[in-house]
Amino acid sequence: MSASTLSVTPLPFEPHFEQIPDDEAQTSKELAEAMHSILETTYKDGGHAIRSVHAKAHGLLHGQIHILDNLPPELAQGVFAYPGTLDVKMRFSTNPGDVLDDKVSTPRGLAIKLVGVQGARLPGSEGQVTQDFVMQNAKAFTAATPKDFLKTLKLLAKTTDKVPNMKKALSALFRGLESTVEAMGGESGTLKSLGGHPMTHLLGETYNTVVPFLYGRHYAKLSVVPVSPELTALTDQKVDLNDHPDGLREAVRSHFASKGGVWDVRIQLATDLEKMPIEDASVEWPAELSPFVTVARIEVPLQDSWSEERQQEIDDGMAFSPWHGVVEHRPLGGVMRVRKPSYELSSGFRASHNGCPMHEPR
Repeated sequence: MSASTLSVTPLPFEPHFEQIPDDEAQTSKELAEAMHSILETTYKDGGHAIRSVHAKAHGLLHGQIHILDNLPPELAQGVFAYPGTLDVKMRFSTNPGDVLDDKVSTPRGLAIKLVGVQGARLPGSEGQVTQDFVMQNAKAFTAATPKDFLKTLKLLAKTTDKVPNMKKALSALFRGLESTVEAMGGESGTLKSLGGHPMTHLLGETYNTVVPFLYGRHYAKLSVVPVSPELTALTDQKVDLNDHPDGLREAVRSHFASKGGVWDVRIQLATDLEKMPIEDASVEWPAELSPFVTVARIEVPLQDSWSEERQQEIDDGMAFSPWHGVVEHRPLGGVMRVRKPSYELSSGFRASHNGCPMHEPR
């Protein structure tokens, strides 16, 4: 597979592009405390430690990622520097930190783990050979700054495991409001995050990192886009979740019982610091300034996406963090900086309370 040409001149990254507030360490500490509160609450309720966000998985997949030949130098960076094929693990999820009925319809998440990458490692991932990318089906993050994100997470911590039936009722209300907004040509990330996401199939969604990361000498965002006909047919397809509390999981499992899927991995290189900021995570980068360009392709064959073995291996036995990776793809911006300790806290809590250490595949 050969790559297309690059039509833009990317902006070289400079260290001063990141602006670190004096009180960021305190924000990070409070964020970890809120995360820990969610972990303790859900562990007390269920007797099993789960993630503090994106707790409910809907599909756990094995596949391969094929890095394209002849990428332009600006795109042939980091784990995409050389053509070849690597194993990849995929985990589809939804946002909340408690395991809810799927009728509480929230944004979808996708985490992927590339196995067998080379390069200098980020702190905390020394000795590993993996690169993680953590995504959601949005074009920008719902919170602009770490403090904004902290406010949202504190609210989530207070409502974790509370009034599940009310959450279903509110979700239905927010879905109605969101459909009205979309009918008028708009979209509300806030309504979607509160339970107003349309009850559509996870496998037809496009997933984005929404926050930037280093891309060699440049900085970028990444997206994973369904391209095979069996996946694109699922875009905006409704899923019946009435009396199916795990309907999304059932839909993913049903698909991969008889079909596979192919996704493009695309990179959007930053070209303008003002219009493609690092410290404001809520800004959608304009595609007209820099379109996403395909650098790799993920292929997943038919398989059982929810076996007991797969749950033990991926859902309980692995942690996904953008800080598992190479120096050339270091996460950027305050939202990502303050989340690093929380990622480590969540995986450590699960490992100690479940008696199952996290395993990075080799």
